[in-house]
Amino acid sequence: MSRAKVNRDINLKDYNDVWVIGEQREGVISPITIELLGEGKKLATELGKKLLVVIPGYRIDEKVKELLHYGVDKVIYVKDELLDKFSTEGYANSIAKVILEKKPEIVLFGATSLGRDVAPRVAARIGTGLTADCTKLAIDPEDKKFLQTRPAFGGNLMATIICPKNRPQMATVRPGVMEKAKYEEKASGEVEIYQPKLTADEIRAKLINTKKADKKIVNLTGAKIIVSGGRGLKKPENFKLLEDLAEALGGEIGSSRAAVDSGWIDQSHQVGQTGTTVRPNVYIACGISGAIQHLAGMSEAKYIVAINKDPGAPIFKVCDYGIVGDLNEIVPAITEAVKKRK
Repeated sequence: MSRAKVNRDINLKDYNDVWVIGEQREGVISPITIELLGEGKKLATELGKKLLVVIPGYRIDEKVKELLHYGVDKVIYVKDELLDKFSTEGYANSIAKVILEKKPEIVLFGATSLGRDVAPRVAARIGTGLTADCTKLAIDPEDKKFLQTRPAFGGNLMATIICPKNRPQMATVRPGVMEKAKYEEKASGEVEIYQPKLTADEIRAKLINTKKADKKIVNLTGAKIIVSGGRGLKKPENFKLLEDLAEALGGEIGSSRAAVDSGWIDQSHQVGQTGTTVRPNVYIACGISGAIQHLAGMSEAKYIVAINKDPGAPIFKVCDYGIVGDLNEIVPAITEAVKKRK
């Protein structure tokens, strides 16, 4: 499918509704899809439009029906045998086809590995713009413009972007930022099957085989408890203290950017504007001062616990519980108390 020319004279009134591009892996709906449906519902309500979820795949009929329990008006199941396994061209071409035909006003992708791969290609094919890695979405109450906010200049400021003269308005949204849509016992809406009529020639790369990585997958966005370390740990070996506590609590290990930049821990553990945005029940910040870039990635935690030697650290202004002292003494004591309670 060739790149479309941008039509500067489009009729904005021809474009309607809010779309979420759903993700699934081997028939399992990704959590980012449910997060986007929660945010998409808010946008659609403010605009007085419908909420639709578009999900490509094959042999996922029952999973597609589950999406009707999240308050959507319609599910468009983009169904084709060539979409049974993910391919960049297959997904990009089929999503572009349905967008060009049905003309949505707003289209949301997850800023996941899949979304970051597909969304820019879809934008190029249909001739529109794309705001990447959004952390906030809103509708201007006065003129109903779609406001897309994302970190800029290395996370040092936030930029709000609008697309006033072209449609659809497209954005990718960071996982863990938005609140998930609520599951409703009673299904609503309908399922429409859309056949993109793909050809094998459209898909240049094919999946031959898959192999699970030996490296442990870090699931910060799904973690209920995160124990996170920063520059205050002083040395990489002290992450072992946090690992012991996280294991006792059944949580994941997070980190500040400073710890990652120092080479103490892999970037997959980084929390913040330039890392992962999280929303756990409990976030334990150990030796983290509380720079604004880090706070932006974890401030939505239900409870924040801060452990720091500096009583003036900014983290104490946002935490629910603060402990001033040496984390080398405090963290092992907490770990021991948790183990005894079990």
